Formats: sequence, structure tokens, C-alpha cells
Amino acid sequence: MTMNERIENIIKVLDNRKAEEIEVFNLDNADYIAQRVVIANSLNSKHTTALYEELKDKLKPKGETFLYSDVSDEWVVADLGDILIHIMIPEYRQRYSLEEFLNELINSKDANR
Repeated sequence: MTMNERIENIIKVLDNRKAEEIEVFNLDNADYIAQRVVIANSLNSKHTTALYEELKDKLKPKGETFLYSDVSDEWVVADLGDILIHIMIPEYRQRYSLEEFLNELINSKDANR
């Protein structure tokens, strides 16, 4: 399965289960631990956990391996090796502004070309 197909599968699961503001960051050329990062908002604490469980249920049969996961009510990080998935309540997403950090990585790689 290609990287794009894998990302499409992740987005489909998240979207079908009502995750909001799903974003994908391509970090192929950045100095980062993953090639892609997916960030999505959950509606509330229970939704955060439910989205994570749905990802595992739908993606494992397609060959995805969850190498590590850190699960709390407010934020889940799932490490698939070359893809990191962050699911969080909107307050956490705003507080930690991962998009800003990831965009800086992407912009710095573009500036160094």
C-alpha cells in the first residue's frame, strides 16, 4: 500500500467517525521522526478514545502496525512508524499548536534547498 493510500484510509476512518479539522503534514524532506503527521480534533474526551479505537479496528486488518500509542482522554498519539496520528480535543490543539511547529519544519526544509 502506498503512503497516499494509507493516509486516505486514516482520513476516511477519522472523517466517518466525525473527527474535525483533519490535517495532514508531509515531512518527507524535513528532519523529523515521521514522513507524515495527521492531526484531528475530537468532539470530547470519550470521542478521542473512540476515534483511536476505531483507527485500530479498521487499520490493523489493512496491515498497519501501531508501534506505540499514548492515550489519554484529551489527546492520543499513535505511532505507525512513518506516520504519527494526533487526535485531541480542540483546547489541546490550540494550546500546543502542533501545526505551527510542523509548518516551521516544512518551511525550514524548503528554505534549505
